[in-house]
Amino acid sequence: MILVLICCLYACQTAKKEGGSNVSPELVQQSIKKIDVHAHFKYSRDYLLDFFKKWNMQAVLVDVSIADSAGVNRSWNEYLAHSGTQPDLYFLCTSLIGVDIDATDFAEKEIERLKNEIEAGALMVKVWKNFGMVTKDASGEFIQIDDVRLQPIWEFLKDRNIPVMAHIGEPIQAWRPLNDKNNPHYGYYSEHPEYHAFQHPEIPSYETIINARDRWIENNPELKILGAHLGSMSHDVEMVAQRLDRFPNMYVEPAARFGDLVGQDSEKVKAFFIEYQDRILFGTDYGNSVVQDGKSPNELKNEVHALEKDYDRLWRYVSTTDSIYERGQENVGLKLPEKVLHKFYYRNAIDFLGLEAD
Repeated sequence: MILVLICCLYACQTAKKEGGSNVSPELVQQSIKKIDVHAHFKYSRDYLLDFFKKWNMQAVLVDVSIADSAGVNRSWNEYLAHSGTQPDLYFLCTSLIGVDIDATDFAEKEIERLKNEIEAGALMVKVWKNFGMVTKDASGEFIQIDDVRLQPIWEFLKDRNIPVMAHIGEPIQAWRPLNDKNNPHYGYYSEHPEYHAFQHPEIPSYETIINARDRWIENNPELKILGAHLGSMSHDVEMVAQRLDRFPNMYVEPAARFGDLVGQDSEKVKAFFIEYQDRILFGTDYGNSVVQDGKSPNELKNEVHALEKDYDRLWRYVSTTDSIYERGQENVGLKLPEKVLHKFYYRNAIDFLGLEAD
């Protein structure tokens, strides 16, 4: 593998000297290291080691806290166990939810838990759309991310220099009628109507949730924040750009929102990537949720084949001018400069997470 990478790098350097005309997309793809900062590979797979090596990639395994009638559901233990099987491939992100926020020792208990999970390897903490859309306090009010009862936790994370991945809100289409099958979110809200806010007038408005998110970022300028899914503003890169201009501590990643990007003018999106090339990280939302033994050999074969196609499609979108079809949207790729691809796929994640580059 090392020899392949050396050959790839040599070919890229040679091509640069010759004007770059002979560089194949395959050589560039192999030569650029990658970190998928938003992955959900909950369980190990026999194929994953070779797959990640082929893609010259590592991943952040992101925990999510979801409250249901049985309590708070998490996958932290599964991610911790999986990362231990290949510690050179995986990093960890823990999570935070607002259940029991009215308790006087809420912040203290959460800080103690987070402290233990950071010591176990967590480099980041995720907050989910529970804030603003699902979880309520004792008074029956939806808990927004800028709630003052959460502030001691942000202070703790700032002191530890631990970033927060923030999936606050949903795409704006969640507050719109679900009547267009070409909508990039039609499939998700058809399968998860509980998050289709249009059907739930009790859920606060999109603007209410995004404004609370903005106040939270503004009130915590020393807290590094990664806006998951392009900060729930994926329908309009200009809206994302406005926040990046306003908040120097905010970064974004496009996991599961590439369809929204493909649906916008490619030149406009390309200009956005180039302008904010130091603030956009690569993320996908890809993963698995079933143990390997729960899949047949043929299902596993199909699974890795689909994963290969998914990562390849995203690569072609950002690195070529190929025709791309993503979640009902069709357009041409961005063909970003190699320097921008390197930052998007690798360098920005290294800097954001405080890691040492290889």
